[in-house]
Amino acid sequence: MTIVIAHVNVTRGYRGGERQTELLVRGLLDSGIRQVLVARRDEPLAGRLSGSGIATRNVSGNPLSVAMATGDVDLIHVHEGRSIYGAYLRSLMTATPYIATRRVDNPIGTHWLAHRAYRGAARVAAVAPQIADIVRGYDPSIRVEVIHSSSSGLAVDDARADAIRRAHRGSFFVGHVGALDNQQKGQEFIIQVARELRDSHPDIHFLLVGGGADEAMLRKSAAGLDNLNFTGFVENVGDYLAALDLFILPSRREGIGSILLDAMEQGLPIVASRVGGVPEIVHEGENGILIDPERPDQLKAAILRLREAPDLRDELGERGRRIARNFTADVMCRKYLGLYEAVLGGNG
Repeated sequence: MTIVIAHVNVTRGYRGGERQTELLVRGLLDSGIRQVLVARRDEPLAGRLSGSGIATRNVSGNPLSVAMATGDVDLIHVHEGRSIYGAYLRSLMTATPYIATRRVDNPIGTHWLAHRAYRGAARVAAVAPQIADIVRGYDPSIRVEVIHSSSSGLAVDDARADAIRRAHRGSFFVGHVGALDNQQKGQEFIIQVARELRDSHPDIHFLLVGGGADEAMLRKSAAGLDNLNFTGFVENVGDYLAALDLFILPSRREGIGSILLDAMEQGLPIVASRVGGVPEIVHEGENGILIDPERPDQLKAAILRLREAPDLRDELGERGRRIARNFTADVMCRKYLGLYEAVLGGNG
């Protein structure tokens, strides 16, 4: 009998968690498992998986809609926090087991329903040991396993990457890729550093790749800067990464920051905040420089240090490329397959 697994992700938009969901679903296409996707209607994830052979069930996003859409499956895999309540409700109705992937390092809700929903999960998969520690601290009875996020295996068109570099003046190209969500990603600090370096280091150019709710605010904050550009949302992220000299991620909080793995695949040195699971993949002095969150002075110093040290940049980038080989989608898929088998085999 074929096992049926429902992947549930009802988040609006398309960010790192949705990319990881897509990578897993695509990676399991030849596994012999039948998959269905439960997604919020009219959001990008379902559209990106259309034509892949995965059945999609569009829902409103509330817990009852998730519960009703998962009545005929063997296992529910929740990929974001809000849907765990729908999976818990379905488990009360039909005893369907569920697992939940925890991608963020912010606290879990302290209300009784959150405790019951997380305690009821057959397993919680944390994307980094630091996230697993948060879950264990929340409730030691929760069964937690670490399954890291993966790199995306982004395609690169060399001609397009060269065109991106030529389109922006400056010989040292510093970039950031991520949703424009300032309270998480801290893009205001990039703008602050760009403003401070505009006159003293005109050869440094900054690029913010991505769109999001804070785009208008951040563009206004960057008004008048000719050493910083916004791209808005783009599909060819790999081309932009390949055009860069340095990747920066000055986040206030992160689960693991899977975009860092994509940057490392391109051989880029990293400057990133020491938050969440980031130190799991960015090792100080090995493949990048770690800074404290909300410290634009440290961000600026790290950028200037690496600008003056091309040999160090090459060394950090090459070590990062080697580290990224341990975080591929194939590795992630094998680990989730093992987890599914353990849960459905009665060892969950």
